[in-house]
Amino acid sequence: MTDSTSNQSPSLVDAGDRQAGPTSDELRHRYYNARVARIRLVHDDLMILRVVPDVKCRAMRAGQYTLLGLGRWERRADRVMSGSHSCPGTKGLIRRAYSISCPLLDDSGALVTIDDLPYLEFFINCIRKAADEPPMLTPRLFALNEGDRLYIGPHAHGHYTVEAISGGDNVIFAATGTGESPHNAMLAELLRRRHEGKIVVVTCVRYRADLAYLDVHSALERRFANYRYLPLTTRESENVDPSHSGYVGKQYLQDLFASECVARKLGFQLDPLRTHVYLCGSPAMIGPPRRTADGDIHFPEPVGMVEVLSDLGFHLDEPHRPGNVHFEKYW
Repeated sequence: MTDSTSNQSPSLVDAGDRQAGPTSDELRHRYYNARVARIRLVHDDLMILRVVPDVKCRAMRAGQYTLLGLGRWERRADRVMSGSHSCPGTKGLIRRAYSISCPLLDDSGALVTIDDLPYLEFFINCIRKAADEPPMLTPRLFALNEGDRLYIGPHAHGHYTVEAISGGDNVIFAATGTGESPHNAMLAELLRRRHEGKIVVVTCVRYRADLAYLDVHSALERRFANYRYLPLTTRESENVDPSHSGYVGKQYLQDLFASECVARKLGFQLDPLRTHVYLCGSPAMIGPPRRTADGDIHFPEPVGMVEVLSDLGFHLDEPHRPGNVHFEKYW
């Protein structure tokens, strides 16, 4: 899948002397520092990407994120022309933050954490918008092949980690779509530690086909008595067709946690005194509040998970205000 310029060098031409600039291969050699080890295409708009950096990233913590990048000169999977093909240097790199995921089990079925792996794994959704405002990076990521070169950030960042969790705490990782990426890494870390409390991963997606890690989570449920995986969907027949024999309606995270059946679904009571909740994914699902100068918290509309949990007695984890509701903040 290539566009009309995919086999051409970028037109980096100086207006003064009209000399051609560096070729695509030269730019890749100059600015890229990693290669694609493996691509698993879950479906046309969803993939698991494994990247091997030339130099191993410095010490990472489960739940952190780093940058992925490609040059504007690279081909796109959607064949849409966007951005300048004549940006020299790092200005020609399109970079975006992605949470570091984890396969959880290796090819032999053994539990693995991100520290065990020679690669970094990313769970990526292809962003598609109107042609007059095409997304810049993901259509290029989806045009990659195994062995291709790309840019990766040399450091991992973020405070969305499991350091706040004590051994007996119950832990809930709630996500929409690819927001489960950091939760996979944190789950592996807790299971490796032989965490004593209950652990539940709740992932809300449109279709079951979006549950790329379903099989491995099912295997972990069978192996660890304190672990439960709870997938929710919003666009399957049983979500949208009232005549369906198994009709349950659209299953959103906010609705689940505000319902009377939440304890039964999770397998334990939602006790704010011994439960941590981690939220990653759509900002609308999270509902990050705004704190005013006088200390008051204002929640956005529609109601997000932070507000639902606050009504249940949970407290947002903030700088200098430790709490038990955590959400990723890199968007």
